[in-house]
Amino acid sequence: MFAEKSNFKKMNKFLIIIFVFISQNLLAQTNTELVAKTIQDYIKGSSYNNADLIVSAFTKDATLFLSAADGFKKYSPQEYASWFENKKEGEFNGRIGEILSIEIEHDIATAKAEILIPARNWRFVDLFLLKKVDDQWKIISKTATKTDIAENGKKVLFIVSNASFYGNTDLSTGNSFSEIVNAYDTFTKAGFNVDFVSPKGGAVPLAYINTSAELIKNYVYNSDFMYALKQTKAPEEINTQDYLAVQYIGGGAAMFQVPDNTAIQEIVMTIYEKQNGIISSVCHGTAGIAHLKTSDGKYLVDGKRVCGYPDEYENPTKSYFKTFPFLITKTIEERGGDFKYSARGKAHVEVDGRLVTGQNYQSSKGVSEKVIELINQNSI
Repeated sequence: MFAEKSNFKKMNKFLIIIFVFISQNLLAQTNTELVAKTIQDYIKGSSYNNADLIVSAFTKDATLFLSAADGFKKYSPQEYASWFENKKEGEFNGRIGEILSIEIEHDIATAKAEILIPARNWRFVDLFLLKKVDDQWKIISKTATKTDIAENGKKVLFIVSNASFYGNTDLSTGNSFSEIVNAYDTFTKAGFNVDFVSPKGGAVPLAYINTSAELIKNYVYNSDFMYALKQTKAPEEINTQDYLAVQYIGGGAAMFQVPDNTAIQEIVMTIYEKQNGIISSVCHGTAGIAHLKTSDGKYLVDGKRVCGYPDEYENPTKSYFKTFPFLITKTIEERGGDFKYSARGKAHVEVDGRLVTGQNYQSSKGVSEKVIELINQNSI
């Protein structure tokens, strides 16, 4: 009897710990979302000339510390919002905003946002200090710095998976960090902005992180970059008109959740068919294009040269392989594609119209360079 009571107490204690842990994580997530909403209100208000929305993001006595033509000055939210009052409310004014990072400590938070104005070749980085007041997050201070724009205002959408395990097993997997970094670095250095979308949004699992490689190490410790991977967009947050191309990222996770996600399929094919956009993939990311169909009902890969990680290089005796919902080479070929690949570990890129595919992580940079080349050729 005593042993049963002791076990019961231990179980209760364990459940309480689990409950507290879950509650704290949910609260942290909720606060992050609320802070993000406040910053998004500011961004939306200043991008669409909505003075009231701008003011609503701040406390009444907030201060903006900004550089003006006649020197460094302090402004109230109302003074700042007045700059947008003579413009047509609701009309996009060319300001492109993106949250770069959010950090929260109890009831205070800091946030960083990037504001691009491509028409004037300007890039601003805004820093915010926020306070939770009456259960609402409000900006109490803002400052900014301006640089010449490195970006061209054009955007590419990276597609990643939320799958942390191979199928229903306990075998860990993730999105290939090296593929993400090599592609991201190539696009951003060419002036493109990159967004991430995943089936569920939020944080995604990462794999193949080699910090001995200088480029990988630089991005692992880049807080803005890692924030983007922690806060990937959900499909319903995507405005397809913002993007000129998509890229399916590889890694074992790419075999799950993404290929059969109809919302992501719709996003990709809208960009491809209605906006003359480009579809690209690398390694196991090619699984993502296997099920895509054009508006006439044909498979996208039908009659096209396609590259990806070949079935021949998989190990059918391993547990991970037995979880695959389908095989990449086999499925592509069954659907009319001409699957191409090279020796193991060798970069291989195929370009067929507006479809660009690569064999492995060594091909990530080459695939991205070809996408950029096509965008520049087509002036899309």
